[in-house]
Amino acid sequence: MHISLNNQVALITGASSGLGYACADALAAAGASVVINYHSNSEAAEDLAEKIRKRGGRAVAVGADVSDEREVEKLMAETVGAFGGLDILVANSGLQKDAPVADMSLADWNKVIEVNLTGQFLCARAAVRQFRLQGYRQSHSRSSGKIIHMSSVHQAIPWAGHVNYAASKGGVDLLMRSIAQEVGEERIRVNAVAPGAVATAINRDSTQGEAAEKLLKLIPYGRIGEPQDVANAVVWLASDLSDYIHGTTLFIDGGMSLYPGFRDNG
Repeated sequence: MHISLNNQVALITGASSGLGYACADALAAAGASVVINYHSNSEAAEDLAEKIRKRGGRAVAVGADVSDEREVEKLMAETVGAFGGLDILVANSGLQKDAPVADMSLADWNKVIEVNLTGQFLCARAAVRQFRLQGYRQSHSRSSGKIIHMSSVHQAIPWAGHVNYAASKGGVDLLMRSIAQEVGEERIRVNAVAPGAVATAINRDSTQGEAAEKLLKLIPYGRIGEPQDVANAVVWLASDLSDYIHGTTLFIDGGMSLYPGFRDNG
């Protein structure tokens, strides 16, 4: 079944690499005009925007730190200025600063929470405000706007040595569900995706060679995910094909969240 996002505008945060890059590329391929947000990697973001434009799409790259309130407001203003409105937000920006809990600095705890959780709050708040300002645009979609939060299997699976990251993703789960509960009556749809092990540049060491063999023991489906697996789900959640999906998290993990270690009763 063909998915068309023609006449819709999508903002994807943290889209200069990894999952955000794949989501921006896929949303553009489905017809959306895309705003490719980046924090520091401007060259990759501009290259993606040019790639999309060359194949006939509409795209701009916009730098912003999603943990900064003023920069998020500027990002939204530039999105509206470029394409006239907003229909889809993919709140993807995230990072890791790993350490055992006894060794983790307060600075590293705060930084991960600021980007992974506060950043998603600030972007979702800005999106809701914009959806309300522009009203229901029936010609664009059955909904008044769509927010897709990037979570992780670690919103549910504890992760020793990564307490700041796991806490941020657990927070994203209830952030998403609480916003969904609040704005659903306005026809604003809010959902999340929770990837498991996905091969991106940032985790290359854990998804290749011997490390990959060990990782596969945690994935019942028997393969490591690709960024396109997540992007495909995001495009579906952004489309009217998922119009009755609201306030839920779609796990994209090959069954990792099934705790495969218990297949033989532990």
